[in-house]
Amino acid sequence: MADRALKTTLGAQLRAIRLARGLTQEQLAEKLDVTPRYLAGIERGERNLTLDSVDVLAQQLGVVPALVLDPR
Repeated sequence: MADRALKTTLGAQLRAIRLARGLTQEQLAEKLDVTPRYLAGIERGERNLTLDSVDVLAQQLGVVPALVLDPR
């Protein structure tokens, strides 16, 4: 389904950004003010984020929202 693909893409991009910055899930979760369990769920494509949440997430990461939604 398309919604699953988008959640999977967002999770993969978030993971790639985290790894590129040399951060653990715990470190990034702390920076984003979420629990490591919640962050792991996002990375696995299990969380259904609102567009507002995606925007806030991107702002906290210092990237444009399109980057975390780009399947590359």
